[in-house]
Amino acid sequence: MTSGITVPGFQDWGPLCGGMLRTTVGCVGVEERDEDEVEEDLRDGGVPFFVNRGGLPVDEETWEQMWRHVARIHPNGEAIGTRIRGASDLPKIPTPSVPTYQPTTSIPQRLEAIQKYIRDLQYNHTGTQFFEIKKSRPLTALMDIAKEMTRESLPIKCLEAVILGIYLTNSMPGVERFPLSFKTQFSGNHFCHIVLGVHSGGRFGALGISRRMDLMFKPLEFRTLADLVQEFEGAYRGYWHTLRKVKIGQYVSHDPHSVEQIDWKHSILDVDKLTKEELRRELERHTRDMRMKIGKAAPTSPTKDRKSNMGSPHRNPGSPMRRNSRIERRPSGEKKVLDPKSPPDMNGYQIRV
Repeated sequence: MTSGITVPGFQDWGPLCGGMLRTTVGCVGVEERDEDEVEEDLRDGGVPFFVNRGGLPVDEETWEQMWRHVARIHPNGEAIGTRIRGASDLPKIPTPSVPTYQPTTSIPQRLEAIQKYIRDLQYNHTGTQFFEIKKSRPLTALMDIAKEMTRESLPIKCLEAVILGIYLTNSMPGVERFPLSFKTQFSGNHFCHIVLGVHSGGRFGALGISRRMDLMFKPLEFRTLADLVQEFEGAYRGYWHTLRKVKIGQYVSHDPHSVEQIDWKHSILDVDKLTKEELRRELERHTRDMRMKIGKAAPTSPTKDRKSNMGSPHRNPGSPMRRNSRIERRPSGEKKVLDPKSPPDMNGYQIRV
C-alpha cells in the first residue's frame, strides 16, 4: 500500500451495514473504536470502526485488517472484498483538486467550492478511518493533518471533514468557523455527528460530510444560529431521529500556526430539557460569546520554531501543547459543573472520526 493511492473499487462499497463489530484484538497501527465514540449511522446504528494510527502509507497489517473488517460489516461479507481485490479492470478514481479562487469570487461561492471538494473526496464507508484526529492536539498539528488529506485524497469521515474545512477557510478572514455537533436517538440507539459551522456577513451556514446530503452542507443563508440548528433538527426528523443534545464550540483561529486547542464544546445544550424558546435564547447567548472572542490575541507558534514532526499522524503523538485558559463552558438544562482543567472529553461521539 503506497502513499497517494485511492481505495480500489471504493464506489462499489456503498453504505456498509450489518451487526455490531465483534470484539477483536487490535493490530499495530489500528485502534478499535468504542460505540460511544462513533459518529452517526442513520441506517443501521453505531457500528464501531477502526482508526489507522500508523500513518501513511498504510502498512500491510492495517490494510489487511481493514478488509477483514469490511467482510464483517458489509452485507455481502467476504464476497465484496474478494471481488474488488481480484478485479483487474477497476475504474480509475479521479483525484479532486484543492479549490482556487479569483479575487472577485464571493464568500458563498468559495464555501460551495470547498464543500464540493470535500464531497468529491467521498464519504469513507470502509470502517477504517485513514487519518487519526486527536481533538486535544494544538491547531497547528491538526492543520498539518489537513495538508496530508489534500495530498492523499482519500475518503474521509465527518471529523476529518471539519479539520479539512478549517484548513481550507483559514485564508478567509471574513468567515468565522466553529464546531457544531449533534447527538440524536433512534430506536434506542444514540448517534453523533459533527459539522463545521460558518458565519459571515450576518448569516450562518455549515460545511461537512455525511452519508446523508442534508446533514452536511448548509448555504450561508441562516439569520441566526438557532435557525441553522433547527434546519439540522428538521433533517434528522426526516430520518426518524430525535435530537437530544447540541454541542457548539468557539470560533477557531485563522492562524494555521496557532498552538491553542480548538474549543469543541463551549456550550452543551440538552435539547430534551429546554423549550424551543429556551433553546433559542441559549443559542443567542452562545453567539454573543463567540463574538466576544473576535479580536482577542491567540497564541501562535512561528513557523521557523515549529518542529518538523508536529502534527503528522504517523509521527510522535506527544507534540507539545500549551493549556489555554477558556471561558467556562455553560451546559444548559442540567446544572453540571465542569472543571476547566479537566482533559478533553474522550467519550460521546469522540470524533476522532
